[in-house]
Amino acid sequence: MKKLMSSALAGLFVLGTSSLALAQTVIVTPEQETVVREYVKKKPLASIKLPGVELNVGSALPETVELHTIDAPDIKYRYVVVDNRTVLVDPGTRKIVRVID
Repeated sequence: MKKLMSSALAGLFVLGTSSLALAQTVIVTPEQETVVREYVKKKPLASIKLPGVELNVGSALPETVELHTIDAPDIKYRYVVVDNRTVLVDPGTRKIVRVID
C-alpha cells in the first residue's frame, strides 16, 4: 500500500512540475512579432553589446540595460536591440522571451 501511495505521489509531482513548466512558456504570436518588427523599424534604437550575456530565451538581462516600451496594444513586453537583434523581454523578470533576427 505504501509503495502504491509513493508511486501515486511521485506521478502527481511529475504532472505538477510539467504543467508548471508549460505555464511559464511564453507565446508570441506571429501577429505580435509583425507588430514588433514594424515598431522597431519606425523607432530604431542603437544596437548595444552585452559581453558575456547569451541571447537565449530565459536568460535575464542585467539591470543596467534600459528596456524600451512598445507602444502597441496587446504587447506587454519591452525590447532592446543587442548585436542588431531585437530582444523581447519580460519587464517583471528581465528574462528574454523572444529574439528576433
